[in-house]
Amino acid sequence: MRIGFGYDVHPLVVGRKLLLGGVEIPFGKGLAGHSDADVLSHAVADALLGSVGLGDIGQHFPDSDERFAGVSSLLLLKQVGQLLKQKGYAIGNIDSTVVMERPKLAPHIAQMQRNMADSLAIASSRVSVKATTSERMSFVGREEGVAAYASVLVTSIVSRS
Repeated sequence: MRIGFGYDVHPLVVGRKLLLGGVEIPFGKGLAGHSDADVLSHAVADALLGSVGLGDIGQHFPDSDERFAGVSSLLLLKQVGQLLKQKGYAIGNIDSTVVMERPKLAPHIAQMQRNMADSLAIASSRVSVKATTSERMSFVGREEGVAAYASVLVTSIVSRS
């Protein structure tokens, strides 16, 4: 078994969609970034990549590469899942947390879990998404950005002698 940890943050800006776990959430601001800036999917991807020593999302999908401009982070997550499988690992579970003041995410969490699970070809029961605020402290509390954390457990599916 191996574990991984991921963290990502993106600024909130006017004129972009707010996408978290592949769910478009109605809000007056969205996340800035080269791809669709889905901070939750990025944190999960980083945790998965790190768990098996494959670096981070920026190494695999650099913001200097125009192929990834505006791309769905769920598509990137799918590619990360395929990389893990090629390396001989299966995803045990994912635990993640989104940190933002508003809007409330509870109505969207089940769909976020399903979207990420579908992208990774695993049962949605293996994906946990939680949401919290920063109690109005820091850049999150001032509604300048959104942060996400993820931890994962992966297991080897091939014999390693």
